[in-house]
Amino acid sequence: MTSKKKASAVLLRPRLYIGPAIAIGPGKIDLLRAVADTRSIAAAARSLGLPYKRAWLLIDSLNAGFGRPVVDTTTGGKGGGGACLTPLGQRIVAAYDALERRLNAEAVPELELLRELAKRPAT
Repeated sequence: MTSKKKASAVLLRPRLYIGPAIAIGPGKIDLLRAVADTRSIAAAARSLGLPYKRAWLLIDSLNAGFGRPVVDTTTGGKGGGGACLTPLGQRIVAAYDALERRLNAEAVPELELLRELAKRPAT
């Protein structure tokens, strides 16, 4: 979905709390998507306007919460370092995407009402 379409649409972007240790929302999911696209935590952070340290802390919180890595990293060297989603990271993004699609499909009447309310002048 393009950012122009997102800006004009009314969308649900859920934030999930899975027990006391895991919180997943649009920011972490967008970061995981960016890591998958750029194959780099630093490049993913730059693309989202995040400091590298913040991006790493978000990924580290997911790693800790799930008890295993969501991103695999390789250290720099002649060819440079890199990062990619682990199978767990890929499954998290896929599950979140499916949930987001389902919620938005099921909530069409309510989302349309909210969009209409936003267009009306105050009475």
